[in-house]
Amino acid sequence: MMSASALRALARPVAGLLARRALTPTLSSFLSDNAPNDFYKTHKARDVIIRREDDEAECKTYPDVDRLEKFGQYVASILPKYVQDVRMTSINELEILIHPEGIVPVMGMLKDHTNAQFKALMEITAVDVPSRPYRFELVYCLLSHHYNARCIVKSYTDELTPVDSVTALYKSADFGEREVWDMFGIFFSGHPDLRRILTDYGFEGHPFRKDFPLTGYTEVRYDNELARVVYEPVEVAQEFRKFEMDTPWELFPNYRETPEHLLEAAAQKAAEAAENDEKK
Repeated sequence: MMSASALRALARPVAGLLARRALTPTLSSFLSDNAPNDFYKTHKARDVIIRREDDEAECKTYPDVDRLEKFGQYVASILPKYVQDVRMTSINELEILIHPEGIVPVMGMLKDHTNAQFKALMEITAVDVPSRPYRFELVYCLLSHHYNARCIVKSYTDELTPVDSVTALYKSADFGEREVWDMFGIFFSGHPDLRRILTDYGFEGHPFRKDFPLTGYTEVRYDNELARVVYEPVEVAQEFRKFEMDTPWELFPNYRETPEHLLEAAAQKAAEAAENDEKK
């Protein structure tokens, strides 16, 4: 036979379970006619934030444009040496335009400042505009989980001027900077392992530059004799053709002005037809 202490030890979990089940409403009670009108109000946990559509104070539009604009002005005021412009885009995104020498100081401030805490670097990319003196525009996309806000930092450089790496601040910048180096040829000084990441070893050029040909410089194929993939210069199957682009609306003559050379050709053709009719 079991002792009294052993029976009490076995009875405690069962009693606790029965007590919890008595306090916890079942699913059928909420589906019945006697169910409370506001389930979330009566059974809301302390650590859960409920946003209600009928409460304007609880429902704030995202993003908070006024807060982002004030924050951009604040950044420009404390870092006037590096911040050259602050603006809000048409889709309500905060953009901070900085000098290339201020990439590390500004990014460090945005990450560690109490009022910023942009601790996540989501993406690094670039834009190539060959007509500009500094043809490349660097774009850093930051995210603050604490304030639920996003920020875009932009800077500029050319194909010969390196920029500082931010891998010491953001570990995610490692592959991002390698990709920008591979695609655009922007050199990041201080990167621990700056090498190509998308193209093959020995690849020539940078594919995302506007002056890079669409066909590339080399092509690959499998050689049966060598039993491996070989690289060869690109060979276009057909010669380059000059297409006539003066009449893109040839099928819709009522919605375009007929070019002069077509009018002359039509008049000449009509004159030849008239001469043939006279001869007959």
